Amino acid sequence: MALKITVIGTGYLGATHAAAMAELGFEVLGLDVVPEKIEMLSAGRVPMYEPGLEELLRKHVAGIGGSTGRLRFTMDWAEIAEFGDVHFICVNTPQKHGEYACDMSYVDSAVDSLARHLARPALVVGKSTVPVGSAERLAARITELAPAGREVELAWNPEFLREGFAVQDTLRPDRIVAGVRGEHAERILREVYAKPIGHGSPFVVTDFPTAELVKTSANSFLATKISFINAMAEVCEAAGGDVVKLAEALGYDERIGRKFLRAGIGFGGGCLPKDIRAFMARAGELGADQALTFLREVDSINMRRRRDMVELAREAVGGDSSFLGKRVAVLGATFKPDSDDVRDSPALNVAGQIHLQGGQVTVYDPKGMENAKRVFPTLGYADSAVEAVRGADAVLHLTEWREFRELDPEVLGEAVTRRLILDGRNALDPARWRASGWTYRAMGRPRA
Repeated sequence: MALKITVIGTGYLGATHAAAMAELGFEVLGLDVVPEKIEMLSAGRVPMYEPGLEELLRKHVAGIGGSTGRLRFTMDWAEIAEFGDVHFICVNTPQKHGEYACDMSYVDSAVDSLARHLARPALVVGKSTVPVGSAERLAARITELAPAGREVELAWNPEFLREGFAVQDTLRPDRIVAGVRGEHAERILREVYAKPIGHGSPFVVTDFPTAELVKTSANSFLATKISFINAMAEVCEAAGGDVVKLAEALGYDERIGRKFLRAGIGFGGGCLPKDIRAFMARAGELGADQALTFLREVDSINMRRRRDMVELAREAVGGDSSFLGKRVAVLGATFKPDSDDVRDSPALNVAGQIHLQGGQVTVYDPKGMENAKRVFPTLGYADSAVEAVRGADAVLHLTEWREFRELDPEVLGEAVTRRLILDGRNALDPARWRASGWTYRAMGRPRA
C-alpha cells in the first residue's frame, strides 16, 4: 500500500515540499493554521515567488482542471492524523526577539497539535532547522501525547533548499540526511525518497544530533566563506588590490572552489543570519561557546559590509554627514535574485540607511517590490530600472538580478543626472560601463 504524506506548515519550505511529494507520486495533504494560505494554495497559487513552484502546484492540486489531484490542503489536525503515514514538520523557526536563540514555539505547537491525534502507527519527520538536542526532546513529547504511544516514531530530515532553486533541490537534492533511531524509520524515508535516490542523490543515515547539526553547520560554513572574501575585499581596498581577481585565483584551488567567493554587501535572507546566531546561542547552552566564537566575527563582517556600502555611496556623491539633497537609485530589494524575499535584505537595508540619512531613494526590483513596500513604505519605488534612475546622482546595484547585468549603460545614462554606478555585488562588467562614460566603483576593487 502506497504511503500517504502530510506536510505541516505551508510556507516557503512546506509549500515546496508538498508539491514535490505530489510530483514524486504520493497523495499529499498539507496543513496550515492560516486560512488565507489554505485558500490560496487550494486555488493553485503560492504566496511567494519561487521559479517553477506555482506550475508544479497547479499540476497536482485537487480541483484544478487537468491536475493529478494528488495534493489537497486542510486546517483540520484530526484529518491530517487520520490521513497520513508520514508527517513532515515544515514550520518556521525564527530568531527570538531580542536574542540570538531560535524560537521553537511553532515547532512545539505543531508537534503537540499533531501528536494528540495520532492513534495509529506513523512516522513524524522534522524538516525545520532546530537547535541540536530538539529531536530527542520532541520524540519524548510525541510518545507522551500520542494515543499510539511508541508506535509513532520521529526522524529528522533537514532541508537544504536554496531560494530560486527550491523545486530542483527537493526533487533532485544533492544529499538526503536521515536522522533516525532505527531501521524502520530509515526504511520509510528510503521509500519516500526512492526516486531521488534512484537518480543518484546520496542518502546519509545519522543519529538525531548529527542530522540537526548538518544544516546549521552547512549554513555556518557558507556564511564564513562569504565573510572571508568580504574581509579580503577590505584588505584589497587598503592595499590597492582587486578582490575579483583574488577570488578568481583562489577559486582554481580545488580545496577552496569558486562558489560563494564573490565579494559584495554580504548575505541576508531568512536562513543564514538567524541560523548562525542560533547556532552560537545553542553552543553556549551546551558549554561549547568557544568553538563558535569565530561566527561572531563572521556576523560582524557581514553587517559591516552594509555600513561600508553606505559610506562608499556618501563619499561618491560628495556628501559630508548626510545625503541631503542627493537622489540615489537602488537596483535590487531582495536579498538574492530569483526570489521575492526581502527578509534581512542587505540591499533594502542599505537603501533604508541612505533614506534615513536624508537621501531621496528610489528602488526597483523585478520581484520584490510589494514585500519591500511593506518593510520600507517611505522609500520611493519605480516600475523599471530606467524610471528608478531618472535624475539620480548615483546608482547602486545591490541585488545581482540577470536583468540588471543585461542593462544598457547608454540607455541608463540618458536618464541619470550623473553617470556614477556603485556595484555592491561585483557582478557588472566595469569596462562596459566605463566605456559608456560611467564612473564605476565597487568595494575591494581599483577605482580605474
